[in-house]
Amino acid sequence: MIVSYFASCVVALFAGYWQVSTRKRRLMMLRIAKTKVCLRNLTAPILGEGIKTERSYSSGVKQMMVREALNSALDEEMAADPRVFLMGEEIGEYQGAYKVSKGLLRKYGPDRVVDTPITEAGFTGLATGAAYYGLRPVLEFMTFNFSMQAMDHLVNSAAKTFYMSGGNISVPIVFRGPNGAALGVGAQHSQCYAQWYGAVPGLKVVAPYSSEDARGLLKAAIRDPDPVVFLENELLYGQSFPVSDEVLDPSFTLPIGKAKIEKEGRDVTITAFSRMVDYALKAAEKLEKEDINAEVINIRSIRPLDRSAINASVRKTNRLVTVEEGFPQHGVGAEICASVVEEIFEYLDAPIERITGADVPLPYATNLERMALPQIEDIVRAAKRVCYRSIPIAAAV
Repeated sequence: MIVSYFASCVVALFAGYWQVSTRKRRLMMLRIAKTKVCLRNLTAPILGEGIKTERSYSSGVKQMMVREALNSALDEEMAADPRVFLMGEEIGEYQGAYKVSKGLLRKYGPDRVVDTPITEAGFTGLATGAAYYGLRPVLEFMTFNFSMQAMDHLVNSAAKTFYMSGGNISVPIVFRGPNGAALGVGAQHSQCYAQWYGAVPGLKVVAPYSSEDARGLLKAAIRDPDPVVFLENELLYGQSFPVSDEVLDPSFTLPIGKAKIEKEGRDVTITAFSRMVDYALKAAEKLEKEDINAEVINIRSIRPLDRSAINASVRKTNRLVTVEEGFPQHGVGAEICASVVEEIFEYLDAPIERITGADVPLPYATNLERMALPQIEDIVRAAKRVCYRSIPIAAAV
């Protein structure tokens, strides 16, 4: 009995230490990532690289960062609907790990901006139950990698309840936070969950790119009667985009399930979402110099997928390249390929090319991390292959 008692004490002490140390590790990883982003921006004028901060996507008169777009969407929806409240780790006093919830605790108080302990399973279940009773929670995961702790509530409770209740219980909840790779945060903090949650009936899954996307889609997600998984990207939070007066209007929303043609073209269709849209557009600029006119589609919505927009583009260009950060097997690009082959195979003039992350846990080392993620040149080479502008490897040998 004495041995058993002391064993239980040791387990309890270890559990407490693990929770505290987990918190420290998470904060440390976030600070390392932010420091690397800052260093990259500082050295950009010297090294000729870094994150591009401007690109014109809407006829705008004002520049807005993605984090500002998200913050303004939350603010306006909270002001318009008292049922909307926020919940997550350090979203109140600390104003969010990425400052998306900045100023909202002071404006709306602790009853509507709720700081939680580090217990994703606990606060996800609590928020899902609140949605059952008609509230509209917006739940933040500090990174979507931590949503794995809450997978049961997210998939079994939130996604399936409307169906299993015979349509009697709606679950109007938004799960939001950074998704995919950042910079040097290791394999456990770098996964893309688009394909994971995109496979679940009952969920809507969106992945914004620009400030217009972030603002319009988040407002639509909060108003939606069904659970929405809102996949942001850490490296886009500080990126600025022009926004029009229409986008800044409080009534502005974007429909979930509709893609956007970011650049029209005639020779090859390139599909992408989130940060990879920027890569696709930069690849399209390079391809223009070689007289290849690429059409770039910002998917925006993973589930439902705008198949009709993709198919219409491929009917025009007769070629397709899909781009995503996630793993290749069962990926979003694989679903797009299947859809195109099943519905408009006769329009293809070349095999489809898929650009994805490597089929390995993402390395921590900077050089290996870059090799494991899609790069602009990968997209350029793939587009040239489907346009038969490159020499096949066998012929070169």
